[in-house]
Amino acid sequence: MVNPTRLIAWFDAHARQLPWRAPGTTPWGVLVSEVMLQQTPVPRVCGVWTEWLTRWPTPSSLAAETPGTVLRAWGKLGYPRRALRLHAAATTIAARHDDVVPTEVDVLLTLPGVGAYTARAVAAFGYGYRVPVVDTNVRRVVARAVHGRADSGPPSVSRDLSDVAGLLPPLRPARFCAALMELGAVVCTARRPRCAECPVAQDCAWIRAGRPAPSGPGRPSQRFTGTDRQVRGLLLDVLRTAADPVPRARLDLVWLDALQRDRCLGSLLLDGLVEQTCDGRFALPGEHARTPGG
Repeated sequence: MVNPTRLIAWFDAHARQLPWRAPGTTPWGVLVSEVMLQQTPVPRVCGVWTEWLTRWPTPSSLAAETPGTVLRAWGKLGYPRRALRLHAAATTIAARHDDVVPTEVDVLLTLPGVGAYTARAVAAFGYGYRVPVVDTNVRRVVARAVHGRADSGPPSVSRDLSDVAGLLPPLRPARFCAALMELGAVVCTARRPRCAECPVAQDCAWIRAGRPAPSGPGRPSQRFTGTDRQVRGLLLDVLRTAADPVPRARLDLVWLDALQRDRCLGSLLLDGLVEQTCDGRFALPGEHARTPGG
């Protein structure tokens, strides 16, 4: 099992000093951090998050910007559709919730781009509510400490939430969830867990079982070079650094494979990340006139 008192004490003493954990961080700041941290490493997010909260301290301040401005500020965080969804969420919060991030999970789930994990993370870390928060790191800690397995296996929302809900202490439950996440991120890691440094090692079912090896196949490494993700990023880089709309010929220079390049440009247009101007050039959304009928 997981001893809440021991784990929270460890977290209080050893938690990484991340900017969104600082006292006074608003629920809006928590929401921005959670969206930015989706599939993006913590070190890449810290500086951008600080810049965003300085520039846009409230949902309405972000909502007032054009989507193109938001995409420029998103920079190299990757998966730029998250920026558009965060802008849309800010617009909804400003218009329908008096510029205050909702407190209830069910209401948070109605915001653009907010899924089951993010809604619970905002309720817990933004408002201190007693709700289970489950990410990959938490699932791994629970699999080992509670169930004695090396890996967590396929996700199951109902099972995973039930597992963590059963562990929540009556006091400081949100702090406990944050500590579980931190433990999985820095100590109970996937490849080289540092069991000697673990604050709950004496209660860990996996250690008591002799640390059995994973039973399932390993996760395949994700390739980036040559993928559509890379090409889309290169196309967006051109538009982010351009003061004016750019001609098609300039975009054609970023990738030699014309079929893949055209496919990626088309997908950016469909996703609303790029717009075409009346004269056939390309720009970030909301910054220049669209093509007729667009």
